[in-house]
Amino acid sequence: MKIVIAGAGEVGSHLAKMLSDEEQDIIIMDTEERKLAALDNYNLLTFHGSATSFAHMKEIKVGSADIFIAVTPYEARNIAACQLAKHLGARKTVARIDNAEYLAKKHRAYFIERGIDELIYPEYLAATEMITSLQHTWVRNWFEMFDGQLIVLGVKLRANAQFIGRQLREVGNISEVMHVSAIKRNRETIIPRGYDRILENDIAYVATTKQHIKQVAMLCGKQDITVEKVLISGGSEIAEQLVHMIGDRYRVKIIEPDYERCQQLADTLPDCNIVCGDARDTDLLEEEGISDYDVFVALSESSEANILGCMMAKEHGVRKTIAQVENLQYINEAETLNIGTIINKKLLASSRIFQMMLDNDVDNAKCLALADAEVAELVIKENSRVTRAAVKDLKLPDGMTIAGLVRNGIGLLVGGNTRLQAGDHVVVFCLSGSIHKIERTFS
Repeated sequence: MKIVIAGAGEVGSHLAKMLSDEEQDIIIMDTEERKLAALDNYNLLTFHGSATSFAHMKEIKVGSADIFIAVTPYEARNIAACQLAKHLGARKTVARIDNAEYLAKKHRAYFIERGIDELIYPEYLAATEMITSLQHTWVRNWFEMFDGQLIVLGVKLRANAQFIGRQLREVGNISEVMHVSAIKRNRETIIPRGYDRILENDIAYVATTKQHIKQVAMLCGKQDITVEKVLISGGSEIAEQLVHMIGDRYRVKIIEPDYERCQQLADTLPDCNIVCGDARDTDLLEEEGISDYDVFVALSESSEANILGCMMAKEHGVRKTIAQVENLQYINEAETLNIGTIINKKLLASSRIFQMMLDNDVDNAKCLALADAEVAELVIKENSRVTRAAVKDLKLPDGMTIAGLVRNGIGLLVGGNTRLQAGDHVVVFCLSGSIHKIERTFS
C-alpha cells in the first residue's frame, strides 16, 4: 500500500514511524527540512515540498497513492491538499481539522463531494476518550468493538485482584468471562500464554462481552465510583470540547492560568465554573476544594505538570484521575505511576487513521491507542488456513493472540478449542510492528 503523509509534525511523524514498521510504502512530505531530518533513520521516504503545489504532488506521484493523509497544523491547507490529491488520482484522502462542526453527519456529503473522504480532529478524539473514562471509572481504557459486541479493557491490578500471582491456566473461571490478551509490566508489553502469571501492578488488557462486565470487575477487585464533580486543570481546546460533551451530567470547574483564556472560556462555557490560577499551586487546589471532587483531569500543555497534578490529586483523595501525556517517551513511565487514565492525541489520531486504512483483501483496523502494541479487527476469509484447526493448533506467531470474535452478530471469547469460521470477525492482539504477520497468518 502506498501512503503519502503531508505534515511532519507530531501526528504525522508518529504515524509515519508506526507505519514504517509495517512494510508499507511511505512518503512523508513537509515544507520544513529540519522536521524531515528527524525521520532519516526510518524505513520511509521524505520529500521537501508543499502538499498544495501541483508540481510537488505530481513529483511524488500522489495519484498512485492508496491513501493520502494531510495532518499539517493548518486546517485549510489540509483540506486544500486533500482536494488536490483526490484530483490527481489518490484513492482515499484524510484531512486533519480543528472544527468539531465539520464532523457532523449532515456535512459529510459536502466534504466527500470536494474530495475529502475522512476528517480527523485529534482534540475531539481525546475528549471522547475522556468521556468514556468518566463513564467507566474502574478501568484505564475501555474500547468497544464491533458495535459493542466485544469490549477490551485496560485494568491496573492491585493486590485484591483474585488471580494475582497465579498462572492463567490455573484460574479456570477467568477464561469463561474474559481473555487476558496483553499485560503491561515494567514498561514492557507481554502477550501472555497459559503459563504466565499476573502480578500486582500489572496493567492487564482483557477482552470480554457486556454480560460479563460485572464479573470481570469483581475478579479484578474493582468497582465503579459515582461521578458528580469534575475538576479540570488547564483550559485547553480539549477541555472546552470535554465540557461541551459533558453537558449537565456533572458539575465542572476549570483552573486556567491565562486570564484572557479564562475570559474566552467564561463566554463559551457559561455553565462551567472558571478559576484563573495555576493548578500546580497546592494552596489553590486546597482552596478550591480538590478533595471534594470525584475526578481530576489534567490538560495543561506540559506532560510533566499533568503527571504531577494527578499524583497530587490522588494524595488529596481524588479517586479517579486522567492525564494528557503528549510526550510518548513519558507514557511507559507514567503507566507505572498511580495516575489513572493516560490520554495521548497522537496515539488516538494514529489509531483512528489506521481504522481508515482498509483495503480489499484485509478488513484491518488498528483501533487501540496503546504505545507499543496493536489490535487488529479482521474478517476471516473463505479457505483461510486459520479455519483448518482449533486455535491451540494454529501455531500463531510469538507475540500474537486471538482475543475474541463476533459470529452471527454475537460476541464470543476465544479459547484453545475454538475453531474459527469463514465470516468470523476476530480481534487480534500483537506487539508493535507485527501487523504484517497478522495479514500473512489470516490471509
